[in-house]
Amino acid sequence: MTAIRQQDLIESVAGALQFMSYYHPVDYLEALGEAYRREASPAAKDAIAQILTNSRMCAEGHRPLCQDTGIVVAFVKVGMNVTWPDATMAVSDMINEGVRRAYLDPDNRLRASILADPIGSRRNTRDNTPAVIHYEIVSGDTVEVTLSAKGGGSENKAKLVMLNPSDSIVDWVVQTVPTMGAGWCPPGMLGIGVGGTAEKAMLLAKESLMEPIDIHELLARGPRTPLEKLRVELYEKVNALGIGAQGLGGLATVLDVKVRDYPTHAASQPVAMIPNCAATRHAHFTLDGSGAAHLDPPDLARWPDVHWTPAPTARRVNLDTLTRAEAAAWQPGEALLLTGRILTGRDAAHQRIADYHARGEALPGGLDFHNRVIYYVGPVDPVRDEVVGPAGPTTSTRMDKFSGLMLEQHGLVAMIGKAERGPAAITAIKRTGAVYLMAVGGAAYLVAKAIKGARVVAFADLGMEAIYEFDVKDMPVTVAVDARGTSVHETGPREWQARIGKIPIAVV
Repeated sequence: MTAIRQQDLIESVAGALQFMSYYHPVDYLEALGEAYRREASPAAKDAIAQILTNSRMCAEGHRPLCQDTGIVVAFVKVGMNVTWPDATMAVSDMINEGVRRAYLDPDNRLRASILADPIGSRRNTRDNTPAVIHYEIVSGDTVEVTLSAKGGGSENKAKLVMLNPSDSIVDWVVQTVPTMGAGWCPPGMLGIGVGGTAEKAMLLAKESLMEPIDIHELLARGPRTPLEKLRVELYEKVNALGIGAQGLGGLATVLDVKVRDYPTHAASQPVAMIPNCAATRHAHFTLDGSGAAHLDPPDLARWPDVHWTPAPTARRVNLDTLTRAEAAAWQPGEALLLTGRILTGRDAAHQRIADYHARGEALPGGLDFHNRVIYYVGPVDPVRDEVVGPAGPTTSTRMDKFSGLMLEQHGLVAMIGKAERGPAAITAIKRTGAVYLMAVGGAAYLVAKAIKGARVVAFADLGMEAIYEFDVKDMPVTVAVDARGTSVHETGPREWQARIGKIPIAVV
């Protein structure tokens, strides 16, 4: 019998979550470095360079890779010969205590994103608990734990379908991936679960994302099983879609495709698909009774030798004098460096603004968006001498339904976020002559270095969703939707799908 101490599990969970917040898995870094080397799309190559540069900065500075430090998912295998002689807490409570300590660590405070009462008040728990925990009781005398910190941008793109047994999995994946947009921050991984029941397929997909990236070894030796053949076919066909890094169009949309299967009912073929984003956070440890787990930091020499700098042709913009007439001259895909003051706001703040408007009330505290730029972000709290913690963009489509209100009634000049905009937002942009700018998802610490001042100006009770005013200097963004409604998230992938030439272009 193996005795596992309560404190060892708590410390191991806390340590692993801190570790994964600032260290990418080396297999991901190597695959992303290879994607950078091969990438022929200038926009996609620039985005990958920002992600790789951000990764090194986070490894050196021990700060989060992404401002969305995720919902914690734990896969726990408990050996039947394990005992807990000093336990005063249930195992789930131990894991949640580890989560709490990790996210409240004063040296590297992580963002609390978990909301209790999701149907009603959606109140932030303030410590990122509770985790989502899956248990398996196995033979043996150890406790094996696999942890993931899954960001909302990629988790929100999860898909489940109940196919007929005769339907094509490949066809469904290739048709579905373009509908996911770029909010999952490609290039990343796709986890595919096939079989079992609906919930089992989803678990298979999620677990598969914890496996190491090995598609290049598989391609080199050739697939040997039907499952490996499926992986290769999906990898090649998804990349042939030309979606590319951040959805800008390019060669690398996925770095690997993982597939797990399970026996299923004769009438069923459940298929789940879950992407992993550019943060790709997961860690694994085993407790054998000898003490808390220790994860060895990766050698910084393993990081690709990529150091992003702004393009010399980037247009410098003074936000404090910006007008819609000036913004109307910006071209789709143009690189900008923003200097001046911007306001922030995301889901909860937009809903409150809409509520004020519906009641016919003025915004509180003189809050005024007229001729301003809004950044969709929920930053990490600052530590040490920071003015703000990592502050990368959140998925913009969630704000689409508010875009007409914010542009027409509140006079915004521009919006900054991650990934594409939907029809409602693009219609509002064309109608008002505003613009949409894209920052790179997965480069949160790099972006934060451009923020020289930060203060909360409204809705402080919303925590990370409060409205801030940032003072920025040379903040890098790309014109993603110009004042005429041209979207690079439509033109870029279409161009690169045609260049790759393996999948027919759909005629709309």
